[in-house]
Amino acid sequence: MSVRNPEVPVETVGVSTYTIPTETPEADGTYEWDSTTIVIVEATGGGQRGLGFTYADSATATLINDTLKHVVIGRDAMSVKSAWLAMLGSIRNLGRPGICAMAISAIDTALWDLKARLLNLPLVTVMGQVHDVLSIYGSGGFTNYSNEQLENQLGTWVELGIPRVKIKIGRDARIDRERVAVARNAIGKDGALFVDANGAYSHKQSLAQARAFEQFNVSWFEEPVSSDDLEGLRFIREHAPERMEIAAGEYGYGIEYFRRMLDAGAVDVLQADATRCGGFTGFFQAASLCEAYHIPLSSHCAPALHLHIGCATPALRHAEYFYDHVRIEGMLFDGVPEPVNGSLRPDRTQCGMGLTIKRLDAQKFAA
Repeated sequence: MSVRNPEVPVETVGVSTYTIPTETPEADGTYEWDSTTIVIVEATGGGQRGLGFTYADSATATLINDTLKHVVIGRDAMSVKSAWLAMLGSIRNLGRPGICAMAISAIDTALWDLKARLLNLPLVTVMGQVHDVLSIYGSGGFTNYSNEQLENQLGTWVELGIPRVKIKIGRDARIDRERVAVARNAIGKDGALFVDANGAYSHKQSLAQARAFEQFNVSWFEEPVSSDDLEGLRFIREHAPERMEIAAGEYGYGIEYFRRMLDAGAVDVLQADATRCGGFTGFFQAASLCEAYHIPLSSHCAPALHLHIGCATPALRHAEYFYDHVRIEGMLFDGVPEPVNGSLRPDRTQCGMGLTIKRLDAQKFAA
């Protein structure tokens, strides 16, 4: 019995950049912004078009156009990891973290999407589905929001049936405690309440805040100190209230970073972001580490991108339903899933991720 050669060369890799203003200015514990840039990659081959993206500076698109697309074009679209390894080799002298990792991420996710479309299958089937749905938590609650804005946003998520919410803290310790009280009142006594300081606190301040938050049943404290301060994270993890989990990892650009974080015992839950950590290929590596260390995984931001891989990852607990990215993905793509009872479900009637660009709508935001 002969087997047909499934090799399909990648024919083109196109990249486009869009900058979308926020509805209002936004801030967290250490940063302020009024727009978000998304870099979208489309890879073609065998009559199909795969889509991937990252949230990054437009310099990411320049790197893709000038360097990475030439590494990928002509390679077998069915052998995604081969292209991924080739891209890693090509940026040896540029440095992997940051722009290089995000550029590779965008291409890698596009190649996975292309492969699934060539196989005429949903991406979650190609990856191997292990969860029927992907649990989510509503994420926003920016530090510059008024109490009324905070209550309205959290209340909307509760009305959608999302049982977990996260707010930003870190600008002012006293005001942060007041905002946590407002959030708890807005979601009721049964909702899960998460906080994210984006590395704004010192060690002792983090611990004092963790103890103050305990009365509001805060169950997740994200980046109380810098995610690069592994000793600080471990210190807070060891001394925080027993029912409060410490989370970090969103700035991981490769498997070595995640391994160091887990070796240090720095987190109760590891976060990984497929738009930063080397795409789906890199995300699977982080997930394998979590299984080896018996640590749960949570995906960071970009919910539409993480849906299929989240449902194919045994260690994944939930995904971040980040306000800005939910808004942008709905504006730019058809096929974006809507939450039902606090979860997203892959559309298995569609090939790949099931996302297509709304080209006319996107054009007004083109960089």
